[in-house]
Amino acid sequence: EVQLQASGGGLVQAGESLTLSCVVSGLSFGDYAVAWFRQDFGKEREPYSCISNKDGTTYYVDSVKGRFTISSDVAKNTVYLRMNSLKPEDTAVYVCAAAPARYCSVHGTRGPFGIWGRGTLVTVSS
Repeated sequence: EVQLQASGGGLVQAGESLTLSCVVSGLSFGDYAVAWFRQDFGKEREPYSCISNKDGTTYYVDSVKGRFTISSDVAKNTVYLRMNSLKPEDTAVYVCAAAPARYCSVHGTRGPFGIWGRGTLVTVSS
């Protein structure tokens, strides 16, 4: 059974940091990309960052470049999203998802990420 387990969200103050984790099981980790999507109530999920576990290609939405860092630990089948200098507008549910590795490019996600985990809530107070 394929599973993606996201964790690491919480309540922080503006300027602080959080690290989200997405543990992947049930698939060949190195053949997949993992993306973090932002989920706002009533809106479509938006890809904020992705990483190809095959070649390390990464993508960031403009609003988080220089603040967020995505990384992958192949030994632990885990993808991390380090979120620095958090702002109140970063408040949202963050959901991780997987897709074939080629679906993550430096320009964004290239195809549908069809394997989803549950989200983790990040709340940033001002």
